[in-house]
Order: sequence, then C-alpha cells, then structure tokens
Amino acid sequence: MHAPGIWGIIVVAIVVILLFGRGKIAGLMGEVASGIKSFQKGMRDEEQKPAAQIDASTTVESARETEKAKDA
Repeated sequence: MHAPGIWGIIVVAIVVILLFGRGKIAGLMGEVASGIKSFQKGMRDEEQKPAAQIDASTTVESARETEKAKDA
C-alpha cells in the first residue's frame, strides 16, 4: 500500500470543505483548541494540587501529634 499523492490529498480536502463548509471546520478547530487549553490547565492544576494536599495532611498530622503530647 502506498501513501496518497498530493492530488489525492487535495481532492480529499476539497470534498471535506464542500461537505462541512469553512465555517464549521473553523468552529471545530476552535473547539479543539479550547479543549486542549482546558486539558493543559487541568494538568497544571493537578500538578499543583498534590503539593497543597501534602502540606495540609502534614499540618493535620503535626496537630494530632501535638494533641497527643499534651494529653500524655
């Protein structure tokens, strides 16, 4: 099986543009771009979130140890 030539790619591109129109394709690409940006933002938030959770759990554990020390 061989790769499609330049003419095959052009024909497919023309058919897609005729079927969907330039407006729909542009809108679809905008939605894809916003989805990628949202995904990247979520990944950044996820990377920062565990550090905050670790700090919070360390604070809770140290408070419990302090209470145990006072009770003893």
